[in-house]
Order: sequence, then C-alpha cells, then structure tokens
Amino acid sequence: MAFSNRSILVACARTLMVVVACCNLGAGPFTPGTIDYVAELFTSQGCSSCPPADQWLAAIAHKPGVVAVSFHVDYWDYIGWQDTLASPAFTARQRAYAEAHGEGQVYTPQVMVNGLAGVAGSDRAEIEQAIKMTKGVDGAVTVPMRLTETGGHFMVEVAKGAGGPASVFALRVARASTILIPRGENAGQSVTYTNVVRAIDKLGDWIGQTATFDVPGVARDGEGFIVLVQKGTLERPGAILAAAKTEGL
Repeated sequence: MAFSNRSILVACARTLMVVVACCNLGAGPFTPGTIDYVAELFTSQGCSSCPPADQWLAAIAHKPGVVAVSFHVDYWDYIGWQDTLASPAFTARQRAYAEAHGEGQVYTPQVMVNGLAGVAGSDRAEIEQAIKMTKGVDGAVTVPMRLTETGGHFMVEVAKGAGGPASVFALRVARASTILIPRGENAGQSVTYTNVVRAIDKLGDWIGQTATFDVPGVARDGEGFIVLVQKGTLERPGAILAAAKTEGL
C-alpha cells in the first residue's frame, strides 16, 4: 500500500498529539503541604480503653489536611472476643514501629504520628504535641504527591523531593464499619470504626525523582485508597514523606 507525503505528515501529527496528550496526563503543579499529618490508630474491639480513641479518629479523619486510619490488632483476641477487623499484618506493623523506636512493648490505643512518634491514643494533648514535633522531621509530609482516578483506576504521582529512598504503599480502607461486640471488655457495645485498613500492598520504590505508580484493583463499595510514601520497609518503618487519600476518606 502506498502513502502520500501528506498522509505521512497527517499520521505523524496525530501520533505527536497522542504522545503530547499522554505526557500531559495528570499535568498540573503539585501543591506541597496539603497534608498536615498522618495518624495511624492501633485499636482493638477487645480493648475497653479504645472507644474514645476511635471517636477521636472519626472526628478528625475527614479533614482535608489529615490522613487518618485505623489498624486493628489481634493480640487482645484471647480475652473473650476475636476482633473481626484485625490482621496479624497490622499487629506486625505496630510491633515493627516499636522495634524501630526502641520500645519494648505495644499497647492499645496507640496513635503513630507521621511514622515517627507513638503516643497514647487516649491523650489528645500528647497527640497534638506529637503532630507539632514531627512536622518536617526527617522529611515527614514534605514531598508533594497526587492520587487521581480515571474510570475506577487510580494512579499515584510522586514529585521530585528529598528524603528517599522510600517505599510506596497502598492501603485499601473501609470508610466506616459498625460492629456489635457481644463479648469481651466491650460486650454489648456497638462501635463504629472509621477508615479501617483492610489490606496494605507495596506499589514500588521512590528514589527522590518524579515517579508514577498504579494502584492495583478497585475499591469495593464503601472503600477507598490511602497511599503512603514511607522511609524504611514494612519490617522497619520510618518517616512518612508523603500521603494522599481518595475522596470520602
């Protein structure tokens, strides 16, 4: 089949338009400082001290500058009620923090702020102090990041910045889960948990340069995604350099 010079020029122009469109996908300036802090609450349905901390997380979770999640641990299951939202992986995350910070034990409720400071989840003054003290430390929440959605598919864009290398994690999160607890220390209570982590997956590594990552799978009804760029590994987590969340979290 023969092509004229005009046909070739038109084809090349169309190809160039596609390339430019692909290069501009998600274009626009990153806005640094849109996340003020990241709070991870380690909680349990079997912990009588936890409901006030669960309520605190619910009150702050949907603020625009806050990324807040609930990790349910399983080490209280033996005292009468097996936490229906717990996972050994979440207990392992809390223990990894304890080891990284030189702490000899774990407890609930505990709030981990920006991956750097673990404080009592029942002490709001201590939480506020940890938020102030960890901002910017070791690069905490200083790297711009964007999480966008197209047709149910999510893409992460991490800007160029300091503090790498780091791991990029996607957390699949249930917006709210109300549990009637029939046994254990909270027997008879109905507790609503907010931004409950159901799974955590590593998307890849960030080395300080602009990078994009695909979030695998889709969120189920009532779920969304939170993405963290965190120094260290799952086994030894460090400062959270960047965070983003989908709408509704």
